[in-house]
Amino acid sequence: MLENWIIQSSLWLRPHLFTISLMIVATLLVLYGNNVNAAVRRQVQHYHFILRTIVFILLCAFGYGLLTSLLSPFLARQLAQVPDHYLGPLVIIISITLGGLAERNR
Repeated sequence: MLENWIIQSSLWLRPHLFTISLMIVATLLVLYGNNVNAAVRRQVQHYHFILRTIVFILLCAFGYGLLTSLLSPFLARQLAQVPDHYLGPLVIIISITLGGLAERNR
């Protein structure tokens, strides 16, 4: 019965793999975006204000957007290769892990 439920949940998740992967990528960017911003800030802190502003516009608007648009389809393809017996539990484990990381990072 449990095995049947796991397979059913995996079959229900399959059409939503792109959305799930987008959620994973977006959550990781939110969790670790401040670390990336701080590292870039340290690298450009001695440059002129206008250049620093341009760098952060490029990073936030284009860099994070590009990462999201490239990583989401890649992750969706990787998740599509996971067998049905493991997909449902894997998505649950990933969600719980991301929630734990978010709680730890506040």
